[in-house]
This record gives sequence, structure tokens and C-alpha cells, in this order.
Amino acid sequence: METALSLKKKPFKLTTIVMPILVTQVALYLITFFDIVMTGRYNTYHLAGVTIGSSFWVPVYTGLAGILMGLTPIIAQLVGARRKGEVKFSVQQGLYVSVALAAFVFLIIRFGVSPILEAMPLEEEVRIVAADYLEAMSLGLFPLFAYTVLRCFFDALGATRVSMAIILLSAPLTVFTNYLLIFGNWGFPELGGVGAGYAAAITYWLIFFIAFWVAGRQKSFRDYELFKKWGKISIERWKEILFIGVPIGISIFVETSIFSVVTLMMSKYSTEVISAHQIALNFSSLLYMIPLSISMGVTILVGQAVGAGQFRDAKQYSFLAVGLAVAFSILSISILLVFRESIASLYTTDVHIIGLATHFLIYAALFQLSDAVQAPVQGALRGYKDVNMTFLMAVISYWVLGLPIGYIMATYTGLGPYGYWIGLITGLTVGAITLTIRLVLIQRKKFS
Repeated sequence: METALSLKKKPFKLTTIVMPILVTQVALYLITFFDIVMTGRYNTYHLAGVTIGSSFWVPVYTGLAGILMGLTPIIAQLVGARRKGEVKFSVQQGLYVSVALAAFVFLIIRFGVSPILEAMPLEEEVRIVAADYLEAMSLGLFPLFAYTVLRCFFDALGATRVSMAIILLSAPLTVFTNYLLIFGNWGFPELGGVGAGYAAAITYWLIFFIAFWVAGRQKSFRDYELFKKWGKISIERWKEILFIGVPIGISIFVETSIFSVVTLMMSKYSTEVISAHQIALNFSSLLYMIPLSISMGVTILVGQAVGAGQFRDAKQYSFLAVGLAVAFSILSISILLVFRESIASLYTTDVHIIGLATHFLIYAALFQLSDAVQAPVQGALRGYKDVNMTFLMAVISYWVLGLPIGYIMATYTGLGPYGYWIGLITGLTVGAITLTIRLVLIQRKKFS
């Protein structure tokens, strides 16, 4: 761990860590975006199939990948404590865990998805495309989860630009392989939506091989000797990874799945209302990349500071992250309120849907401030390895408070579908306040 920086230099340090993470998150977002857009240009049924398949895949992947994110604070604290020799062992055990998770997901896709799709009121062609898309993509599960471990290693060392550079290669590769396999160009088979699944698998293998080469050969990481003298599986180290990672994974799954549930509960409304809701949700998800990236960045810096015993620095990074996120949220709110009609027009030319979406975007604007507090506070708590409260509050915020309040507001008041957004905003605000109190208490009692 480097010598403690002055308070004036810390915002610059935080920004240099966060910006590559932000670019990485947007690039990951674009992979799914290009899958859907390019499949939509091919065939409506294939678009529906890929959309259904993605709806299954995204919550599952983000939740299980969140388990592996437990490695970030573990490695960051080891680096901060100058226990360099233990980093290799943690990474190797993380790779073992990633193999187990990949095998678990592969079995779910292979044997569990088809019965669920059969039970859904889908047209046969859509059902076939969704199942085949998931099976094709599952060929890249191992490299995707293994890459996630290596990304945690890079990020924990503060080398977030490395992760950014690797992922930036993935977006153009996805577009190119989609071009070949969806449409059957250059003599390749025309696979439609299923081709997007194979393209994703190819992309995952490539980014894994690049990350593997960088981690093993680049000067900055070579001294860690990650891939030499592999240790046996350690139940104790698995427990440490899972003890921190499982609450992170579940909290991420809870956060991502709640919006899918809300969308399903809104199925009683018209297609125009659901479309307008999706527009607001999609754009606010893009804006959420900023507080999410700040959250991931502050986990690294707080973890390194705690490992080095620099508790004052950890505290300063925590609240600098909240301040940075709030500042960006003010900008996001302004954009949503001032340009909401223009934003809605990017998605559709239907005047009625645009009108509805502009109302939903007002509630999306209200969402921003609570997100700006909750996300970096969660990240700071993870840097302290305090993850159980974030998991508990995710469940309470969204499922105990947000969803029931949303249902009541939507069903028994004149708010209608907007009531669900009020419920989610209420739950998120309670969570942000509670987690902030938790962070202050942690800093006072254990790390003062």
C-alpha cells in the first residue's frame, strides 16, 4: 500500500480508479445491447427469443458473479497489508470457485430452463430461440466466471485500466461475430438469435485468454506468479470467499430481479404503459452505471486502506465517494427533468408512449439521489468486509418495503403504474439512510 495521500489528492485518486470501471461497466452493458439490437434487425421472433433468454441470464449472472466480487475486498486488504504472497492463493481458490459456479449454471441452463420456458405462454419459435440462445452462450460460462476472478485481481490492485482495456475489445468483437453468425455473412452459417449466443461465448473465451496472458506475463502482475504451483482446494479459503461473496451476490440479485418482478406485476396495464416504463427503466439503468462504478472503486480504496491500517483514509474515501456520486446525481436529475421528452423520443416515435415515458422519467429522476447515496455506501461497507447488512437491507428495501408499498400505491390510489416507482423510491431511501448509519457505526466502533 502506498503512503497515505493528502485529502486534496484523494478525489483525483478516486476518480482515476472509478473512470476505467465506468467505461468497463458501459462496455459490458453494450454487449447485451448489441445482441438485442442486431437480432431485432434479423427477425422479430428471434428478437423476442433473445430478449427472453437475456431476462433469464442477466439476474443469474449478476448474482453469481457478485459472489466472486467478494475477492475484491479480500485481495485489496491483502495488498494494503503487504501480504503479497497470499494473493496468489486467494486468486487460485477464486478460480476454483468460478469453475464450480460455471458448472452449476451450466446444469441449470441445460436441464432447468426448458421446463420454465414450456410453462410460459410463448410462441414455439420464440421458445426454441430462447432455449438455444442460452445453450449456445453457456459454452462461454467457464471463461466468463474465470475472467471475473482475474478482473477482481486487477481491480483490487487498483489496475482498473487493465480491466477497461480488455473489455473494450469485447464490444467490437461482439458486433463482428454477431454480424457473421446472426446474418450468415462471409460464408458463416445463418443462425439468427442463436448466433448471438455463440458470439457471446466466443467473446468470453477471448477476454479470458487476454486476461490470463496479462496476469501471467505483464510486468506489473508477473511477480504474483498466479499460475505457478497451484494449491489444493482450501475449504477455509472457500468459506472466506463465500462468506463475503454470497451476501454480495444475493444483494445484487435482489436488486436486479426486483425490476423484472415489477414489470411482470405491471402486465395488467396497457402495452403503451409497459413500454413507457421500460424506457424509463432502461435509461435510468444506464445512469446507474455511475454510482455503481463509484461503489466498486471505493471498495478497492477502502479495502487497501483498511488492510494498511490507514483507517482515517478509509473514512475519507468513503464519504468522498458519496459526495462524488451525489454530485453526479444532481447532473443526472437535471438531464432527466429537462430532456425527458427528448430521451423518450430516442426509444420510440409513438406520441402516446413518449407522453407516458416523460412521466415515468420524473420518478426515475427522484430515484437518482437515493441511488447516489446507497451505492457508494454499499461499496465502502464491502471494503470493510461488512456485507451482511447490505444484503439484509437490499431484501428489506426492495422486497419488504418497496414492492408492497408499490403495490398498495398502484392498486389503491390514483397513481396507477407510477405507484410502483414510488414504492421502490421509498424502499431505496430507507436503505440508503440505514446503510449510512451502519457505515458511521462501523467506522466509529471498529476502525477509529
